Amino acid sequence: MRDVSHLQVRPFVEATTTRLISTAYIDEPALAPLADDEDDLAFLAELEGRSSSRRGLPGFIPAGVHPDELVTAHHGYGWTYINAAFCYTRETGNRFSGPERGAWYATWGQDRVKTAQSEVGWHLTQELHATGVYDNVTAYRELNASFATEFHDLNGADLETELHPDPIVGYPAGQRLAARYMAAGSNGFLFPSVRRSGGACLAAFRPHMIQNVRQGDTWVFTWSGQPEPDISVGVS
Repeated sequence: MRDVSHLQVRPFVEATTTRLISTAYIDEPALAPLADDEDDLAFLAELEGRSSSRRGLPGFIPAGVHPDELVTAHHGYGWTYINAAFCYTRETGNRFSGPERGAWYATWGQDRVKTAQSEVGWHLTQELHATGVYDNVTAYRELNASFATEFHDLNGADLETELHPDPIVGYPAGQRLAARYMAAGSNGFLFPSVRRSGGACLAAFRPHMIQNVRQGDTWVFTWSGQPEPDISVGVS
């Protein structure tokens, strides 16, 4: 087995990281009209979580997630999105998370939104490849979050296989690497974007580290006969 113990732990304090999710999964806070700012919204989200039967833990918790790990309304606005990232997984998993446990993937840095657009656009284009019809409109909303933690830094490491652009090659290797480091207590990885040169990404392994979730801009991806989508600002 290849030795990857050289991966360095890096302090990571970032006020704004960005994750794009389909607006189909956005649940607008019922009490949002009563909030004057983000602090009010977090308080009202907790209040709603205590009193509303429609808000709770995910209906399905995969084998790799312990219920005690999941956050509750006390965590503030966005707690349901955090839990969903870890509980609703793909059959084949993602780059650093398997089908038994998800992760919170996000982008960071000055061009984080462009990087997030490249990542999301690439994945949806692959789905359109399967049909051969590039005719689709999908809107995505920014979920911005803060971090003050430590991550293992994959930048500059000899991880050609784990960061391979082909998911068939990269995902199994990346998932094995993540399983080893998570078992040893790692909080997650910082890694270069595979879909946008110079972009910066992260994969957070533990729900409680994701702080201060708030919504940002809406972006509309439009495919009109070509594999490359047009991206425009939508109505939030």
